[in-house]
Amino acid sequence: GQERAGRRGPLPGAGRAGRPFRGALAAASGRLRARPARVTRSRLVAGGAGHCGRRHEGRGRGRPGALLQPGQGPGAARAAALPGGRAALLLPGLRLRAHGQRARQPLRALLRQVGRPVRDGARGAGRGRPPGLSCPGWGAPLESRSCRHCALLSLRREGLSKCGRCKQAFYCDAECQKADWPLHRLECAPMVVFGEQWNPSETVRLTARILAKQKSHPERTPSEKLLAVAEFESHLDKLDNEKKDLIQGDIAALRHFYSRHLELPDDASLVVLFAQVNCNGFTIEDEELSHLGSAIFPDVALMNHSCCPNVIVTYKGTLAEVRAVQDIGPGEEVFTSYIDLLYPTEDRNDRLRDAYFFTCACRECTSRDKDKAKVETRKLGEPPEAEAVRDMVRYARSVIEEFRRAKHYKYILPPRLGPPPPPSELLEICELSQEKMSSVFADSNVYVLHMMYQAMGVCLYLQDWEGALRYGQKIIRPYSKHYPLYSLNVASMWLKLGRLYMGLDNRSAGEKALKKAIAIMEVAHGKDHPYISEIRQEIESH
Repeated sequence: GQERAGRRGPLPGAGRAGRPFRGALAAASGRLRARPARVTRSRLVAGGAGHCGRRHEGRGRGRPGALLQPGQGPGAARAAALPGGRAALLLPGLRLRAHGQRARQPLRALLRQVGRPVRDGARGAGRGRPPGLSCPGWGAPLESRSCRHCALLSLRREGLSKCGRCKQAFYCDAECQKADWPLHRLECAPMVVFGEQWNPSETVRLTARILAKQKSHPERTPSEKLLAVAEFESHLDKLDNEKKDLIQGDIAALRHFYSRHLELPDDASLVVLFAQVNCNGFTIEDEELSHLGSAIFPDVALMNHSCCPNVIVTYKGTLAEVRAVQDIGPGEEVFTSYIDLLYPTEDRNDRLRDAYFFTCACRECTSRDKDKAKVETRKLGEPPEAEAVRDMVRYARSVIEEFRRAKHYKYILPPRLGPPPPPSELLEICELSQEKMSSVFADSNVYVLHMMYQAMGVCLYLQDWEGALRYGQKIIRPYSKHYPLYSLNVASMWLKLGRLYMGLDNRSAGEKALKKAIAIMEVAHGKDHPYISEIRQEIESH
């Protein structure tokens, strides 16, 4: 949950061999969230706009579902300029419902990439509706345990086919392999040549695929109907020396691994592109938020951030889908979250400033209403002194950073730097830190929860199912309190608990937990998502 943007390759998930449930996390793997871009000049607006895309403050929401035909009238659906040079995506008259969007047929032309328009659905009755916006991924490099082309359901399929040459790329079938070849050809031969020395980060691999796609498709792609990759914000003027050095390292790796098979631009252009990718990349995840790969989704990157988001981004293979989790009236801006929302305001804004170069001023950050509960102290005896609480917060932040670096050391740093810390060492860090924090913090404190979550991940990796279950049972109720409604973090925790219960032959508790996960996922993923069908099959098969 504390991985910073521009990290040197996202953490991979673990395999599932010999496990009583699917999709177990890698050792101490964090909650890797989708990382939408902070595009400071862009806004995604839910309609009701007048001439020149102005948003009228205080105007009524208007009739739900009332839409102008795309391309007609002053408020026609389009990307338009706002005063001050900002951009906006205008969906006039569209009212998005919290349980599935509401609109009429004219939206079809705008959302043609979805394949069908969002449908009518009253509040509470629209679960599982098609997404309000979807966007195909650009050049997503995926884990070897999933199909390199589609990623969809591949984790659950037996007998994925290997590329006959490099033996490292897996596919559902010949059709997926053929479709992925224009991009896989960049890596197939180098994988063979470099052998075990083939270790470019996902950032480098994603950038190489973007360059290849730009060369083969100079025109705008279906992913760029509203925002082109070239229009991404890079924040070059805000990069510190550390970030600049990381980009130079990525450029060196790109030239080292790809220069024989890909025509590369000059270093100045690559600096811009890497900065854009670092600020606009998304992590593709499965239903347990385990890492599948990385991609860019240009149109989805139009959304700005809020710590109380009204939409959520999920994935169907390499397709990003956006659904409302709150009612959104015409003219209201559409917000997603760029970061893990578990932490208090100061921590969230530190993360946003480091990764996306802005400070959030949303309702949650302005009121700080949830901060007290998130940093709750123990209730036994005399309450701790304010200075003791501040000292423990500083300790908690430092141990979280220590743990993050340990995970990076294990998964990211080159083998030549020595062996990674064993899982038992990571688990010891978790247990010792929890013991120290418990002298001041309550178990529902988010810093304690963070280390519990990491300990649960280590237990899953070590196949200590009872240990993982104990941590999960402690985590789930505070999670439900601290996170927003329809949080994927809460859904994934219910899912893990359900699969653990089922694997440990506690069917009643398992079924109850899995149904709680489904209730959230029906809103976030859509009722017809393959993940939900699979979970229902798990319930029926036990």
